[in-house]
Amino acid sequence: MLLYFLSLLLHKRIFLQGPVTVLILFSSNFFLFAQETFTDQLSLLFAGDVMGHDAQISSAWDSKQNTFRYEPVFQYIAGYVQTADIAVVNLEVTLAGPPYKGYPEFSSPDELARAVRDAGFDVFLQANNHALDRGQSGFKRTITVLDSMNVLHTGTFLNDTDHQQYHPLILEKNNIRIALLNYTYGTNGLVIPEPYIINRIDTMQIRKDIDKARIARPDFIIIAIHWGNEYERFENGSQRDLAEFMLNCGADAIIGSHPHVVQPVKFIYSNDSSKFNIVVYSLGNFVSNQRDQYRDGGIVFEIVLEKTAGETYVKNYSYMPYWVYREDLQEQSGFYILPVRYFENNESLFNLKEYDLYKITRFAGDTRKHLEGIPENDFYD
Repeated sequence: MLLYFLSLLLHKRIFLQGPVTVLILFSSNFFLFAQETFTDQLSLLFAGDVMGHDAQISSAWDSKQNTFRYEPVFQYIAGYVQTADIAVVNLEVTLAGPPYKGYPEFSSPDELARAVRDAGFDVFLQANNHALDRGQSGFKRTITVLDSMNVLHTGTFLNDTDHQQYHPLILEKNNIRIALLNYTYGTNGLVIPEPYIINRIDTMQIRKDIDKARIARPDFIIIAIHWGNEYERFENGSQRDLAEFMLNCGADAIIGSHPHVVQPVKFIYSNDSSKFNIVVYSLGNFVSNQRDQYRDGGIVFEIVLEKTAGETYVKNYSYMPYWVYREDLQEQSGFYILPVRYFENNESLFNLKEYDLYKITRFAGDTRKHLEGIPENDFYD
């Protein structure tokens, strides 16, 4: 136990972030040290794709301070994110250093990741099709920068040792233990040399990884997966088949990204209808410069778990729609994530032009209709 605890404190990829504990998962031994109480709750938040297009990079430059400032982007949604016990987001850029560039080979300033962290996100997902945009050096630097910021992350790894110890990522808070696995369908045809590793969708490997996760005796297993077809508002047959496979292997929830639009949320009930699995096929963009209909916003999805007498179940779930406002000023543009309900209660905010008012209203209507029957979070009411 002493050796295990020392490794927990000393290893460069283990951080104690307040009351969130990250546990090392060994292939053959797992040591438990948490004391179980009678009833506990845990709230989990999931946000979609953090992009870094050219317009976003230029908008973040502060010429007076000679630095990049991304904090304003998240100022209207950070209060909600920070209420979660664990908040997870997909970082779909590299932190490869200058020259900074958007599509198709993303490299954003480190300040973007720092602002996302400061907005309240605890875990960054990195298994996505842009993870290798800047090759070996960009891949390595992204991981190194996140480590230096004490940001938890998963999906990409510096070597097999890191992969063996930290995949699946095991998180524990409020006496509820989560196993988080992250995969991508591909990397835009790019290949990374050994020893670096990125998790790709492979059904045999996913089954093995879920079996490995069970060593930690998690209360809830979540798979965050980069899949589907871009810009399609409904999941395809391959997504449905893969979701069914992962649930049958033991996943409790599946959270999807990559299509850059919101796709349906589905619930799969067990035979006795007492428990159900959640599949969020796509959260859409979290922030980007994509301005077309359906792509200019997304949802945050919240799952509240409750654990009573050793039994864990989904107590609540909800979604929060948000729209990304691009404010084009003569001097410089700005990007702001606007929760729809927050805006509806503050319609004078930004004094939106008629077209922008139309777009946020359209996005709200499209999303609510698309997710009809799913409760909307009322945090900003």
